[in-house]
Amino acid sequence: MLNPYASFLGTRDPKAVIGGTAARLRDLAAQLGPQKLDRSPAPGKWSPREILCHLADCEVVFAVRLRQTLAQPHHVIQPFDQDDWARQYASFTAEQALAVFASLRQWNEALIRNTPAEAFAKQVSHPERGDMTFQTIVETMGGHDLNHLQQLEKIAADTAA
Repeated sequence: MLNPYASFLGTRDPKAVIGGTAARLRDLAAQLGPQKLDRSPAPGKWSPREILCHLADCEVVFAVRLRQTLAQPHHVIQPFDQDDWARQYASFTAEQALAVFASLRQWNEALIRNTPAEAFAKQVSHPERGDMTFQTIVETMGGHDLNHLQQLEKIAADTAA
């Protein structure tokens, strides 16, 4: 199955996107400032801080998925409900989320960078999305980053106006 975030990635290199996300998140958080980080753009929508928490959570998930795909034959990915996980976001600051994301992202980038080319074709299964590969997970990471970066950039632009 295709990356569910392929439309965000387009023709961009997922590794380049992955490599630039942590710095862009730090810049956007600084641009928004502490007060705007907690302001939801609309009822029922995540605040920038909650988006950062979600990205930190997802980086934990991607770390496990990448490693299990490489280490285990015919691995089946465990899906998760992001809204269930989001119920805990009031417990975390934007700074904590950024620190977790940046640290894990650096760790995941090192793994991706040092993974042999042939391993990118390693198969894995997702119960909701079907068969995919290690490469698909990497592409999903990049597209997911771009999706949430676009959300944060729109919030930053709307609050600057």
